[in-house]
Amino acid sequence: MNLTTMFRKLIAENTTQDWVFALLAAAGFMLLLHFLRKLVLHHLQRIAKTTDTVIDDFLVEVLSATRILLVAATGLYLGTHFLTLTATLEKFVDRAFVTVIILQVGFWFSRVLMFWLKHRFSQGELEDAGARAMTLSLLSFLGRVVVWVLVLLLMLDNLGLNVTALVTSLGIGGIAVALAVQNILGDLFASLSIAIDKPFVIGDFIIVDNMMGSVEHVGLKTTRIRSLSGEQIIFSNNDLLKSRIRNYKRMQERRALFAIGVTYDTPAQKLEQIPALIQQAIEAQGDARFDRAHFKGFGAFSLDFEAVYYVLKPDYNVFMDVQQAINLQLVRRFAEHGIEFAFPTQTLYLNRATSAARPHDALAPKSQ
Repeated sequence: MNLTTMFRKLIAENTTQDWVFALLAAAGFMLLLHFLRKLVLHHLQRIAKTTDTVIDDFLVEVLSATRILLVAATGLYLGTHFLTLTATLEKFVDRAFVTVIILQVGFWFSRVLMFWLKHRFSQGELEDAGARAMTLSLLSFLGRVVVWVLVLLLMLDNLGLNVTALVTSLGIGGIAVALAVQNILGDLFASLSIAIDKPFVIGDFIIVDNMMGSVEHVGLKTTRIRSLSGEQIIFSNNDLLKSRIRNYKRMQERRALFAIGVTYDTPAQKLEQIPALIQQAIEAQGDARFDRAHFKGFGAFSLDFEAVYYVLKPDYNVFMDVQQAINLQLVRRFAEHGIEFAFPTQTLYLNRATSAARPHDALAPKSQ
């Protein structure tokens, strides 16, 4: 029976009174369900604002995800019970209503998934906000994909399609597709690894090979960082995990080494004072911890000293401020003790006696 014949039979087998009752019932159920939804939602939202429990928030999220499509479909489905339907049309109406219900369940599950993920990742320290945002973004996307794939399969199965054969054919074709897009799949699984293992998160300052910058976005295929010079650098997730990554955001303290040189004519007693002067300059800084200072060796034009200290904060600006303060204090203390910094010099020694005794030999060309 074709669709035109089916509808002609529907009109012929039902009186005007049947149609009026069906329309009134459908409209009445629609208005009643819509009113009840708004009333219950308003009541739950008011309760949720005054309590700290998760249950009322959960109910608000679920009820907010209820689409008007379900209300309309329920009203129409109940209205059809006032009509005389053929077996084929009744089967079609039942399947259409179940399809709408499955679709609505998909909306509910998607909203519940997002609610659970947000609640799960809302707990933590403030410095973990970047990690939580990155993980939430990736897991919510993948979760919604799984939910809606299942919803689609259930809808097709309800409509009478052989889902088992479809899944089997998709599985066989999926192998060929996977081989063709293995790079994309590699990046996808790499993004999952980044979300779970968290070698870096949004906001971290990282160095990859000779490129550096702050992580701005971690996607399913690429990760984007903002370099110090302002441009955006885009890495493939798979290639990024194969690289050596230096994460400066997770540095607890920064080790600093610097060297200074003094002139060769500095007396030994003053040389003995220099490590203590360096130590005093470092310990005068609140964000620094002294490690060592030594007379390292004899340079080409200077007596070399080497010092090591730790900056207690990972911020590079703090490190530079501390190093600047140490340098300025060393300049002042060396000036007070009469110690001179060395600079590149070269001393030439001329043997005047030999040159005066044999002037013609000095000017004569050398034989080869």
